[in-house]
Amino acid sequence: MDAQTLDRKTDEVLLLAKAKFGVRSKSLDKAMKKIGRRVPNWLHKEAAVIADARGLTGHPKLMMQMDHVRVQRAFDSIKAHLETVDRRERRIDRILDVLGSVSFNLIVLTALVILFLRWRGFI
Repeated sequence: MDAQTLDRKTDEVLLLAKAKFGVRSKSLDKAMKKIGRRVPNWLHKEAAVIADARGLTGHPKLMMQMDHVRVQRAFDSIKAHLETVDRRERRIDRILDVLGSVSFNLIVLTALVILFLRWRGFI
């Protein structure tokens, strides 16, 4: 795997991250930081493997020490996971989370108001 192949594959992953999460970044490290907790921790570790490999591309002797199979496996696993992410489903889940929090808070507020009114003797 040479530097051009590594750059091409990194660009593919960045385009996929932009399509699925809307992050705009020129490096995979920054994109993964922006994605944050929305992806599993192992995905961040795979991105770190790719970042380490990109660091080795500047020097030919260090490039030969790179584990090409491990880097390819990291690209494959990141790409496979990002392809399974559904933007519509994420959006619906976020809306349902907000609605669930709001409804729980309204139930608690209603119960507190009823308890307060009962305590003060209005009910």
